[in-house]
Amino acid sequence: MARRVVLIRAINVGGAKLPMADLRSLATELGATEVSTYIASGNLLCEPPGAAEDFDRALEAAITARFGYEREVISRSRDDLATALEAHPFTVAEPKFSYVYCLTGRPAADRVTAFVERDFGGGEQLQVIGRDLHIRYPDGAGRSKLSATAIARGLGVQGTGRNLTTISKLIDLAGD
Repeated sequence: MARRVVLIRAINVGGAKLPMADLRSLATELGATEVSTYIASGNLLCEPPGAAEDFDRALEAAITARFGYEREVISRSRDDLATALEAHPFTVAEPKFSYVYCLTGRPAADRVTAFVERDFGGGEQLQVIGRDLHIRYPDGAGRSKLSATAIARGLGVQGTGRNLTTISKLIDLAGD
């Protein structure tokens, strides 16, 4: 099995604390090898013991059992992330203001159309390509009304976003 980039939604924000040492331990207990993490925001790199989807669901269950909260786990191959980065449709003035938001599934076309036409008040640019939502925030994500809740409600699927700086670093790390 090839190395995967495993992204966990909303870790170490609000009340959802998950030390990266504990995340590495959970992944190892589930049979993953070549386990490492990158920054404390739920970025895990590993070789899962079997099908990626099975590992993702097992990790979700293990996080819930050990820490008492539910979080989506979404994994991508290095090539998936590289393709998403190459497909980013917006001019990148600052990589930290442009995001790939990995979704748990492909949203329905009618929901995508309605969602990307919405005005969130911050001048955000939005486009869904496959299982990824691409976002460009003109002034950063911090004050945007384009929240995880708004994305999940609008598209009908959960996801988790990383800025292009982080995506690039994860691609590099996944190749090591």
